[in-house]
Amino acid sequence: MDLQFYGANTIVLTVKGNRVVFDDNLADLGGKSVAKAGDIQLFTGPHAPARADAKISFDSPGEYEVADVSITGIPARAHIDEAGQHNATIFRLQVADTSVAVVGHVYPELSDAQLELLNIIDVLFIPVGGNGYTLDPVGALKLIKKIEPKLVIPTHYDDGLNYPVPQQPLEEALKVLAMEPKETTSKLRVKPADLTDTTQLVVLQRP
Repeated sequence: MDLQFYGANTIVLTVKGNRVVFDDNLADLGGKSVAKAGDIQLFTGPHAPARADAKISFDSPGEYEVADVSITGIPARAHIDEAGQHNATIFRLQVADTSVAVVGHVYPELSDAQLELLNIIDVLFIPVGGNGYTLDPVGALKLIKKIEPKLVIPTHYDDGLNYPVPQQPLEEALKVLAMEPKETTSKLRVKPADLTDTTQLVVLQRP
């Protein structure tokens, strides 16, 4: 399984020739869309229409099986929601022996029921940019401690895109997280044997 990060909350997971693309709103932020024909497109919150030629797209809770990938959408309170609202979706993917979670722009509190649905997470993608747009590093750290993933990959920080609200630099976010990157790379191949019980952090650079 290969992982790439294209800025904002846009992530591409590739397994056995199939691509799963998360939150591709890059065209709205001055970037270039990365979604291609035949992709599985997932959205954790409000979004522009998915490609008409996508294999399939999801933006809501539920359980799905597509191309050897098991997908669970978990309802969540968005960062701007009132208590009791659930306008965001956390996605959990199971690919063979590896689990991946993408939380998106959520409120930094998860219930026991949500944590039970997440279960054991190997790789967690989590925003850190803050400033009212998404999770800040303090909120991100709360979720990291609750989810206890083996690998953390930060998203949605100041990466050169045109955000409507300035996002924190990654260096500042990492100070709050108090985590030193294990490595910095443009593409990460995840192997279960490389994961440890101690949570580690990897920085994925935009291509």
